[in-house]
Amino acid sequence: MGRVSLRNVRKSFGTVDVIKGIDLDVYDGEFLVFVGPSGCGKSTMLRMIAGLEGIDSGDLLIDGQRANDIHPADRGAAMVFQNYALYPHMTVAENMGFALKMAGVGRKERDEQVRRAADVLRIADLLGRMPKELSGGQRQRVAIGRAIVRKPRVFLFDEPLSNLDAALRVNMRIELSRLHRELGTTMIYVTHDQVEAMTMGTRIAVFNQGRIEQLGAPLSLYNAPANEFVAAFLGAPRINLVDAPGPDAAPVHRALWSLLLPAAPAGASRAGVRAEHLRVAALGNGVPATVVMAEHLGDVSVLHLRVDGVADLLHAKVDASHSQLAAGASVGLMPVAGSVLAFDAGGRRVQ
Repeated sequence: MGRVSLRNVRKSFGTVDVIKGIDLDVYDGEFLVFVGPSGCGKSTMLRMIAGLEGIDSGDLLIDGQRANDIHPADRGAAMVFQNYALYPHMTVAENMGFALKMAGVGRKERDEQVRRAADVLRIADLLGRMPKELSGGQRQRVAIGRAIVRKPRVFLFDEPLSNLDAALRVNMRIELSRLHRELGTTMIYVTHDQVEAMTMGTRIAVFNQGRIEQLGAPLSLYNAPANEFVAAFLGAPRINLVDAPGPDAAPVHRALWSLLLPAAPAGASRAGVRAEHLRVAALGNGVPATVVMAEHLGDVSVLHLRVDGVADLLHAKVDASHSQLAAGASVGLMPVAGSVLAFDAGGRRVQ
């Protein structure tokens, strides 16, 4: 069992409200990701679940039991931190088994649990090494193994991959997803990296200024964001946002708006279109745009474009056939039909 429920949970530091009344149910066995910008409250919320931060008001329930006042060690939650926090004078095996030793577990049983966890994490050959002899990815596996041996009901991960290089982060994402499938234990994972959120989470909770803006499956949030904040936070490059043209708008701006939302819903004041939904064609098709910068990445190219009268650059993600385009090129832009989102003046998506 590993159900976690939050009921109107609040937290303040002095006069600053950090968590502003969160209600959330984490299902048994799911992989839930907390994602959001720095300072949004996601790590504080995780630490409150772990018991490392107190709850000012509201209730935390773990498997139906109120856990606000339960000691962190008795909550059935194990936390993995960003900085590994391994004891430098202990071997890998000693690090992984330390919590069991402190709990009075016998040497034989302790060694068996450590060995089983090491097999799951594929680090059995490292048990005799010291932390200084390990790579960053290996150290993080040891930290995860230290949590596994406790057999928690809930795993809590606080940006565990942020200290790793890009290639190793990809490998560790795969390994953590595999680990979740094999263990079937509830996992709550905090990150500011939208790629980690989109690729690992069963569901994603998008945090912003101490509140959850939207909760749902990754592709549901990507394709049907509740508001501009969610739409802009998920996706790279960032979603293109174009304001409705005013009475003095340039003709090209008006033409672009008509292409994006030919039948604008009532209340729409901004259109959003993702970079992969902007098509680039020869000048004379769609609306004219000028390439300001072209990033050719091999399989795709990302074009940053200026449209007359539109305040911000637009971004188009196109296939490698456009690799000849460079700064200064003139092209035509057209959105993919049915791909454009509409938002009202308050940032809420309108149908």
